[in-house]
Amino acid sequence: MNSIDLLGQRLGTAALTTLVRLCPEIRTASPTQQEAACAAMRAKSKEAIDELLDDAKAAPWLAEVAFTSAVLTLANEGIQVLRGG
Repeated sequence: MNSIDLLGQRLGTAALTTLVRLCPEIRTASPTQQEAACAAMRAKSKEAIDELLDDAKAAPWLAEVAFTSAVLTLANEGIQVLRGG
């Protein structure tokens, strides 16, 4: 597995974990709502990863902050769908 795949997996796991922590209503959402939230997160993932890589290249000492920002960006996409925003 290459490093971009590992980054994507780590980002996805962190974003889903963050979504569950920040939006506990996902636990009671219908499977359709849950899938819609995940689909929104997937749709935003390329943009979030590109931004993460650009930020990390520009300021490597802020790579963890850039990663956290990407996690929150993806989680927020899911939250907006679940909360009807």
